[in-house]
Amino acid sequence: MISIKDIARAADVSHSTVSRALRNSPLVNPETSLRIRTIAQEKGYRVSAVGRSLVNRRTDTIGVVVTSIADPFNAEIVSGIEEIALTHGYSLLLATCHSDPNREMLAVQSFYERRVDGILVSSSRVGSLYRPMLADMKVPIIFINSHHPDDDMFSVTIDNHNAGLQATRHLVQLGHKRIGYLGNQFGLQADTQRYAGYRSALEEVDIGFDPELVVHGNGGPENAKSATARLLALANPPTALFCFNDMSAFGAMCAAREHGLAIPSDLSVVGLDDLLLSSYAEPALTTIRQPKHEMGRLAAGTLFQLLSGNSPERFISMRGELIVRKSTVPPRSSADAISTNHQKSGAGA
Repeated sequence: MISIKDIARAADVSHSTVSRALRNSPLVNPETSLRIRTIAQEKGYRVSAVGRSLVNRRTDTIGVVVTSIADPFNAEIVSGIEEIALTHGYSLLLATCHSDPNREMLAVQSFYERRVDGILVSSSRVGSLYRPMLADMKVPIIFINSHHPDDDMFSVTIDNHNAGLQATRHLVQLGHKRIGYLGNQFGLQADTQRYAGYRSALEEVDIGFDPELVVHGNGGPENAKSATARLLALANPPTALFCFNDMSAFGAMCAAREHGLAIPSDLSVVGLDDLLLSSYAEPALTTIRQPKHEMGRLAAGTLFQLLSGNSPERFISMRGELIVRKSTVPPRSSADAISTNHQKSGAGA
């Protein structure tokens, strides 16, 4: 491998002059700098990332923790992070925690031990427990899609309360009164705030809250199927359902079909995320669009501001957008609803 010593010998200059020239330092004469860079290119010199990190005390890497690489939501988040990271000459290290707080903490600790320059955590299951770790590590951490109002940590998230409000209002405006909420038991603050938005929309029109209409899964489709089945087994089941995310909505739609119901005529469903798959579902899913790629970009931008010594905004909240598709319609008439319930009861007898 070609070293700085080899280039210095060929250019007849000192090692420090070569090092400065390769960093485009103004301390080196422009003609000398051009000659050194030309020699380096001709000899196939490549900067040693390890050597450079020893000099500037940075590794030019970012650690990213996500719940699962199988979740399309995370793919778009990471895409936005990578777009910004590449413009700064940084690489990403990726870890998954599968919604396990202990695995999440271990992943963050592992990144710290690898001397990454910053860490981004999507959909954190740990939250304020990071405070003592942050004090010890002194490595900037940005949270995406999770925020605790009393925390002083940096985060980029959607306005979850407003998202729940928009989704439920849409169902109310269609005429639904029996509206269920399918939450995420691992959703922490996001679940709490979306549920609060759901409750607020019901209160706006004096629709009585029924705790029987609230169930929780784990954010995935399979678990959402069993949670939805519990709702559909009620004596007076919901005619509409607001789901924590699109993946849960897919599971809910599957459960409805397995119970002999049609989407949306028997059960209207609203998700949250607007994954690419949502527009290709059958029927296409009505959902709240999260600006996932932009959230990743903003989180990475916040991190690089911190690395540059600036003071970025601590809490960035973005507005979701209601995307109306084919999975929501007005409820059947009372007579039709009663008839449907009797048919369903007979089918299960």
